[in-house]
Amino acid sequence: MKHALHLQPRCNRLLWVTNAICTSSTGRNCSTISIRLGYTMKTIPPPLRFAIFSLAVCLLFAASVSIAFAQKSSKPAANHSAAPPPLLLGTAWYPEQWPEARWEADLDLMQKAGIHFVRVGEFAWSTMEPAEGDYHFGWLERAIDEASQHGIYTVLGTPTAAPPAWLTQKYPETLRTEEDGRKAEHGNRQQFNWDNPKYRELARDIASRMAQRFGHNPYVIGWQIDNEYSQVSFDPQTRADFQSWLKNRYGTLDNLNTRWTTAYWSQTYSNWNQIPIETKYGNPGLLLSWKRFVSDTWRSYQKNQLDAIRQYTAPRQFITTNMMGWFQGYNHYVVAQDLDLAAWDDYVGEGHLNPYKNGSTDDLTRGFKQKNFWVMETQPGHVNWAPVNNDLNKGEVRAMAWHNVGHGADAVSYWQWRSALNGQEEYHGTLVGADGTPVPLYPEVAELGKEFTKAGPALAGTSPKSQVAILHTYGSVWAIDWQRHNKNYDPIAELLSYYQPLHDIAQSIDIVQPTVPLGQYKLVVAPGLNVLSKAAAKNLVDYVKNGGHLVLGQRFGMKNNDNGLQTERQPGPLVPLLGGRVEQYYALENPVAVTGQFGDNTSKLWAELLSTSSPDTQVIATYGKSNGWLDGKPAIITRKVGKGSITYVGVWMDEAGMAKLAQWMTGMSGVNTPLANVPTGVEVDPRYGKNHTVFILVNFSSNPQTVPLAASMQDVLHGGPVLSVTLPQYGVSVLSEAKQ
Repeated sequence: MKHALHLQPRCNRLLWVTNAICTSSTGRNCSTISIRLGYTMKTIPPPLRFAIFSLAVCLLFAASVSIAFAQKSSKPAANHSAAPPPLLLGTAWYPEQWPEARWEADLDLMQKAGIHFVRVGEFAWSTMEPAEGDYHFGWLERAIDEASQHGIYTVLGTPTAAPPAWLTQKYPETLRTEEDGRKAEHGNRQQFNWDNPKYRELARDIASRMAQRFGHNPYVIGWQIDNEYSQVSFDPQTRADFQSWLKNRYGTLDNLNTRWTTAYWSQTYSNWNQIPIETKYGNPGLLLSWKRFVSDTWRSYQKNQLDAIRQYTAPRQFITTNMMGWFQGYNHYVVAQDLDLAAWDDYVGEGHLNPYKNGSTDDLTRGFKQKNFWVMETQPGHVNWAPVNNDLNKGEVRAMAWHNVGHGADAVSYWQWRSALNGQEEYHGTLVGADGTPVPLYPEVAELGKEFTKAGPALAGTSPKSQVAILHTYGSVWAIDWQRHNKNYDPIAELLSYYQPLHDIAQSIDIVQPTVPLGQYKLVVAPGLNVLSKAAAKNLVDYVKNGGHLVLGQRFGMKNNDNGLQTERQPGPLVPLLGGRVEQYYALENPVAVTGQFGDNTSKLWAELLSTSSPDTQVIATYGKSNGWLDGKPAIITRKVGKGSITYVGVWMDEAGMAKLAQWMTGMSGVNTPLANVPTGVEVDPRYGKNHTVFILVNFSSNPQTVPLAASMQDVLHGGPVLSVTLPQYGVSVLSEAKQ
């Protein structure tokens, strides 16, 4: 060592030699030189050996300086001693599909587009482990490091959505069984059995090894477990596990038989192994229990990997998975509870963005954890799986991203960066073509990159804060879907019929479960809350008695927590509080007239005949002439309870009627509009911080719109104070207002 220290002056003199030799910033040439010197050292006489050894040390010393200087000067690395930006733009990158020589060009284009992070690895199992026990993580580490040199962080995906061929061939029991009994085959993705112990063992192993390798990598900011949970298995072991789950839930067969009313059609079970799996037309209690089992199994599947990852990772690395909005395959609230943050994949598919549907899905996702979320995948122009894969209009992609941010997204990431040269999704939209050059959408996303960077400090620490909550449970949506009673009765459309006019007024809505604390809300609305647990009923009663304003929508409280009919008429346990009830429900062939406090309207699809049992319960809307049963009968009733109130809406009114109903609901509950005088077609989404409020405005109308402001606000994107903003179609404005 002391000889090496004396060599530093000589090394400095030889630096120019090394710079000439080490032409690659990877230093591979330098490594080659040192290895060759080592091979020939034994053949050199001792007097000359020390001189050559000295030269080798000099070369390696100089090479390290040269490489570090070259990397630092040519590609400014991310500042990983600090937290990532508060608002991130990302993309899905698949370095395993491309030669490493191509990575630099891709990452350079990402950096120029303002990309802050890449999601990597979620389909790369066969590259990480090409044969059982043969792990290859070097390429992944190089990809993460090279991205960091462009200021780009990484979210690592566990690759378990796409098991390699060696795995499913050696362990065929890991393949899922379709509902018709056929085995899934290799060649697609999600062919695995999420309940299989062997698959879970192998999934935990790869996740654990990834975490050991990258759990403290300064460039890795988070993890995504698997990808878009969806496919389940119907094999004999899964059925046995379902039966064990039922035994654990119900305790005894007598209890299960009673709660499912299995005496109907001689369904009574005398042994747990008699209970089948049904997904469409079985006993309602059996159908709901299967869905709950599926949800719990996805949660345990996820936790198997989550626990393995968390054992080896730094606390700063978050763990999430990418859900799919209103997808009904499992209960997202159950699966999300172990995650650090919720994320979803936002795709329009055919057509164009519906801001109410898309916004409600953002709000749904925010409700899984009741905090800000990520959009882990979104549509770069077009998809490949819709009947017509049209592109979003020019400016629409940017508007969609800001719309997500307005609803609480702290990151928006595009799927995918570059077209794969083969595979099932060749025609899916990208930011860069198969030839490696930008597609026409690239500049629009690059504009977003600049805007996200500029607006990030203003949005840091902000989130939506709503005066209105809409209650939602997966059990209720499933229950109505299984027994619609009118083929056109869509429970999500029912929820949106309330959401749209309420959002126009309140400009922010939370979509949450009925068991969460509700005291912060001025107004709580529960359309289609069909399955009502005792805990939820008590929570709603307490909310009203404590001064809250509760509105129950049609089909509320028809079912108990086992998907059986309540022993009371609707709204079940809330009948005494309402001072009224539903006498009968009707699936409508034709619209029925409704008149009263909301003018003259019509009820489509559905109508419920209401009655009052308390003198202080008011009828505020009645039916017109229809089928005789409904003629002149109450359609909407309301009752004051102390400082609060409870209302039952038995009709599904047209848009005009729902708009008037929303005005009445918000007026009587004291809900205000945060930013007034906004023209039709412009959506306003406020995000609140400790000392300021940020308003995100997006114009979804086809014409330019001007929004006047009551007081001067700061224009976040362009700088300076403004008293009004004019927005073209898909125009965006981000305004900041200091708290008074």
